[in-house]
Amino acid sequence: MIALEKPVVFGTEDLLMSLCNSVTKVLTAASHSHIQYSGMVQRIHKTCLKPDIGCFVLFDGGFSGLVVLNFTADAAMEIYESYMVSMGMPKDELAGSYTSDEVSNVLGELMNQVLGDFTSKIRRELQTHITQNQPKMLVLNKQVILSVDANLDKPEARRVTFYTGRNHIFYLELAIDRTEFIKLYDFDSQPDPEPDELMAQAVNGGTGDGHAPASTDSSSSDTDDLLKSLGM
Repeated sequence: MIALEKPVVFGTEDLLMSLCNSVTKVLTAASHSHIQYSGMVQRIHKTCLKPDIGCFVLFDGGFSGLVVLNFTADAAMEIYESYMVSMGMPKDELAGSYTSDEVSNVLGELMNQVLGDFTSKIRRELQTHITQNQPKMLVLNKQVILSVDANLDKPEARRVTFYTGRNHIFYLELAIDRTEFIKLYDFDSQPDPEPDELMAQAVNGGTGDGHAPASTDSSSSDTDDLLKSLGM
């Protein structure tokens, strides 16, 4: 009797690892330093924005979910400064505080690139499609619990710790519906684009003018709308 080969199953932890790899890929290319994540993952019950800078993105399509990045002030400034210097900006012209709108705009653009890389991999490797909304950034001095409004019937949440090149810490949180992808037949995935190509596409195509998106006025308006939706 011939044993049937079990189909390949791609579950929550696999999706999480794929997202973590997108974070390290994009931020390593942006900061020109080695970004790495912990080999341990936490099961959590709620996603939340935490001090000092919190950023979140909702996605929907083949499956729905929420991605949150929580940066400490030191991690945010390290990534921001390294990215801007690599783009040719003199150090003496950089923002001096993590509370600056420029820091939030840059981190929001980098998160946009992270989700762009992740959705591209989902298309290639899982042959399904997800779309994302515009990243929302908040500079916080206290913890804010986020209510996940992403049509999740059986949500699962995970948290992963990341380390910058100078060992500053930030956290990624992912909440998605419990789901599994089962491989029905063999297929060839499309080649993985180079990080430099992703960065160029994001700068030239995503923002149009090559600068970080969002003006101070629109950023303030988005923040006010967000705080109202959270009942604050």
